[in-house]
Amino acid sequence: MPMTSRRMLMLAPLGLAVAGGAGFYAMLRGMGTGSYDPRGVPSVLVGRAPPPFVLPPVEAAGLPGFAAAELGGLPAPMLVNFWASWCVPCIIEHPQLMRLAREGVAVWGVNYKDKPQDAAQFLTRHGNPFQRLGADRPGRVAIDWGVYGVPETYLLDRKGIVRWRWPGPVTPEVLEQDIRPLLRRHA
Repeated sequence: MPMTSRRMLMLAPLGLAVAGGAGFYAMLRGMGTGSYDPRGVPSVLVGRAPPPFVLPPVEAAGLPGFAAAELGGLPAPMLVNFWASWCVPCIIEHPQLMRLAREGVAVWGVNYKDKPQDAAQFLTRHGNPFQRLGADRPGRVAIDWGVYGVPETYLLDRKGIVRWRWPGPVTPEVLEQDIRPLLRRHA
């Protein structure tokens, strides 16, 4: 008996449910073996130098801006952190950035789509971990770096090559489990 279109329509939801279940099972299995990272959003920059850019300073903060050309030939690995004063997760990560800065890790900031006065007030209120602070008011540099949203942090080696990217706030766990080992590896 040939399958009628009515019968096929009745079986379609079952087929979708089976496919969804198989995908969910594969994801859970990957999480169990450690091969699936639910936060893992690929970045084309990892293993490459950042694209050319020049960022003016956030004038109200009193720090120099920076350019891509300044990210190579560094004495040690460094972090580039995209953030904004209006970003709630940026407040969560800020103590970790302050801690790294106190320990001598170079942290350069890119203030994303923010007002200079708001950025300066944020740094006055929460502290300033940045050695350099560039203003990306239109968000063009963030797009070129592949930023999905703030905060987002990149680790660059001494040659200025991006070695790691973290979308989301740098938590104490991320600091200890990811950033510190990478800083040692690329020192």
